Amino acid sequence: MSAAPTPITPEAAAAFNAANAAFREGRFEAARDAAARAAQLAPDLAIAHVLKARALRRIGDEPAALAAYDGALATDPASFDALLERGNILRGLGEAAEAAASYSKAMEVRPLDARPALALARLWEEQPGQDAAEQAAIAFQRALDRTGAGAEPVPAMAGLCRDIARFRLERADLPRALEALRQARLLAGSADLIALIDLDLADVYLRLGMTAEARALMERLSGSEDPALLRALAQLAYRFNFWAEAVAILERWTKLSPDDAQAHLDLADMQVKSWLLEEALASLDRAEASGTVPPAASAALRASVANRQGDADTALSFYEGLVAEGNDSFAPNAAMSLLYADSVTPDEVARRHRALFAEWGQDARSRESFGADPNPDRPVRIGMVSGDLHHQHPVNIFMQPLLARWDHAGLPLTIYNTGSTVDDQTRLARSRVGTWHDVTTAQLPARIAADRIDILIDLAGHTAGGTMRAFAGRMAPVQASFLGYPGSTGVPNIDWLIGDPVVTPPGADHLCSERVMRLPNTVFCFAPEADYPVPDFDSLAKGRPLTFGSFNNIPKLTPRTVRLWANVLLAIPGARLLLRAPSFKDAGAVARFCRLFGEQGIPAERLTFRGPVGLDVMMQAYGEVDIALDPFPYCGGTTTLQALWMGVPVLTMQGGQFVSRMGASFMSAAGLPDWIAKDDAAYVAEAVALGQDRTALLDLKRGLRARLLARPGWDADRYAADFGVALRDMWRKTSHTA
Repeated sequence: MSAAPTPITPEAAAAFNAANAAFREGRFEAARDAAARAAQLAPDLAIAHVLKARALRRIGDEPAALAAYDGALATDPASFDALLERGNILRGLGEAAEAAASYSKAMEVRPLDARPALALARLWEEQPGQDAAEQAAIAFQRALDRTGAGAEPVPAMAGLCRDIARFRLERADLPRALEALRQARLLAGSADLIALIDLDLADVYLRLGMTAEARALMERLSGSEDPALLRALAQLAYRFNFWAEAVAILERWTKLSPDDAQAHLDLADMQVKSWLLEEALASLDRAEASGTVPPAASAALRASVANRQGDADTALSFYEGLVAEGNDSFAPNAAMSLLYADSVTPDEVARRHRALFAEWGQDARSRESFGADPNPDRPVRIGMVSGDLHHQHPVNIFMQPLLARWDHAGLPLTIYNTGSTVDDQTRLARSRVGTWHDVTTAQLPARIAADRIDILIDLAGHTAGGTMRAFAGRMAPVQASFLGYPGSTGVPNIDWLIGDPVVTPPGADHLCSERVMRLPNTVFCFAPEADYPVPDFDSLAKGRPLTFGSFNNIPKLTPRTVRLWANVLLAIPGARLLLRAPSFKDAGAVARFCRLFGEQGIPAERLTFRGPVGLDVMMQAYGEVDIALDPFPYCGGTTTLQALWMGVPVLTMQGGQFVSRMGASFMSAAGLPDWIAKDDAAYVAEAVALGQDRTALLDLKRGLRARLLARPGWDADRYAADFGVALRDMWRKTSHTA
């Protein structure tokens, strides 16, 4: 005879209710603590263990969540929620057999519930081999059978088909996702469900390159009056670079709901993303007129506008204000703004980075807890975290040649993809690595721990979609920052920053919260896999005034940079300046920079502004430029290397930190030290000197690519080998000091 359950005391009930309330409000640490107290006061209350587990998952602590689900099952072996959700964790950890067992038990507990069968189908679809495919088909049929027994079987079955399609979409299994969505559409009875399925179909069409079909579908969906659908449709359009369409969709929402503050706020956000900055401020004003816009949302949008206008100091003020008010999710934005700000010294940038993230390392996992074998000669398991391996993204441009030359035997590589964009470049990257996982940030710690990664490398830093908070909690014995962020992160438990002797000279180590691993040549190697022919400079330059140019984004065009470039133009009467950036499709941005240069004595007729184009067109547009001008303090990275590749030398200035020394690194590696200025006056003087002899300049441009290819900094094979040596050196130096 089993013992009677422990009565639930008022204290336990109060703790459980507090946990529920905290969870609903998104206060997951508080929910975890309150649920733990409820479970302690009422050990037989299985749902308290489940709630604790759910909070732990939201925090990102999957191992602790698994233990909490086990606690629920120890109390109630028939807890359906614990069995189902425990299976989800095990699936994420790669424990397929245990996950399948958990799902199967959940099916036994609730024979008519389709969810465990659907989860089992998803699990088997992720496994290789024909047997797994058969098991997936059986499980999915069981899910359909359970759904078919319900009160409204056909719409419910359509929903299941849509669910399995979305699982397949997550794994980039596009043909089978398309098949499931077609089945879902045939089964769907309501117009609302059909619209949701069509939204997913448009996503699949875009990923498959069926642009005409996708656009026709999106055009039809844009006639909806459902705000949630219009919002999702706009996000889809933006994700595939249909900026104008995304803005138009949200404009329709504001016309349907002119008094809806959220509609105007979403439109303002999309206009900022689309570089329609004046329009964004007007939309934000309309949203604020309702009086219901959260102050943090308003400040964040105004900061984003200031950043894209090149006003880093104003953006920094907004972001640091948000952090000071307790919104530490804006700390990465503040960190990025520090790199652009004219008014902050390198030492101050370093100090404020450390201050922004000091608390992120609390309760981090210790390096010793991983128990990794310190042997420096064994295969060292490498993990990289990125959501940016897709077309035209700088991270992808630099990573693809490195992945193509990777030493998989000595340094087995796993990519943890946190992004949602999937294109031909994503698929190419996937084909070049040993293991690839599509994961959420919350899934990262458990997945990485299960893979027993030795060195984990972040490729995003504080840029959009970054996972620095997860790194601060330590997910691997050795952690490093590379490529995505041009400087020290300031984040605890990032052990290494990968640099080179110029961007991170030994005398500047105090600026870095990490130890510095210096690659012997350049920190980045530009070895494009696409063919970009060198422009015909002889014909293009004939009869043209000396033309300076910059293809850097507007946030880099700080007040100091504008003054610097204006002084170059003042020193060379008749010279022109070509500026290309996404912002310059916005008339407001063009007018603003005409005014800024006008205040420095440069009339608008000496300036040319160009908006965004595809990468192929942009590369050929370097034929319009004689000399590229590097901004300051945030120097060009990708743009500088692209300019050099296309035969355009870059005049740069060497500053005091990583971000303001990139140009100096590349020009030193190219053997062109005369193109590196030590201060503003030298920058202007060298622009005059270098632009005087057009014949010598043309000779340099004709032979620039051949010059680069003869130097180590552009030797992709050598770079890959050096990178591998650096990783093994990092492992040796860190694992032996644990």
